[in-house]
Amino acid sequence: MFKTLIGVIVVAVGVIVTFMFIDPNIAIKSTDNSTVNVTDITSVEEGYIGVTIEGEVAKPGNYVLEEGAMIGDLIEMAGGETENADELAYIETATLKGGVTYYIASKYDTSDVCKLTDITKVNINTASAEEMQEISVFSKSISSSIVSYRTENGKYNTIEDILEVYGIGNATYRKLRNYITLRDI
Repeated sequence: MFKTLIGVIVVAVGVIVTFMFIDPNIAIKSTDNSTVNVTDITSVEEGYIGVTIEGEVAKPGNYVLEEGAMIGDLIEMAGGETENADELAYIETATLKGGVTYYIASKYDTSDVCKLTDITKVNINTASAEEMQEISVFSKSISSSIVSYRTENGKYNTIEDILEVYGIGNATYRKLRNYITLRDI
């Protein structure tokens, strides 16, 4: 027992020392192919923004782009969208904000390996609160808040814009994001 405890302590110290020598400054290619060093995705050199992309892209992760870059630029840097990406769930010309994690939603539910099932979605830029509630993940209060925010502030440009809606935090956002579109066919 005592030898096991000593072994665990030695391994833990070894791991800690190893991580102390790993360089936290990561070189990332920007859209103009210059190298930008970042220590965290929210603090980058002037003229650039750090963003993260998740979901249906070939290479999810952290990227550094020039200020004013659009979602289409980010998707291109991430190797393009997958076959399962829902093109109606993002607007390619939406301008990126630094420090934000952008999500490219799925068209199909892939939880059943044997078949692809379409995900029933709602356009949050045109749907009424009642139409949103037809999808089980939208409660009455969340649907009303989404419509109220849209009425006061205009259309949503990214799925992440719903995080600005009163009552929607990260957990609710993660529950809703696969059921949202921003435009119609």
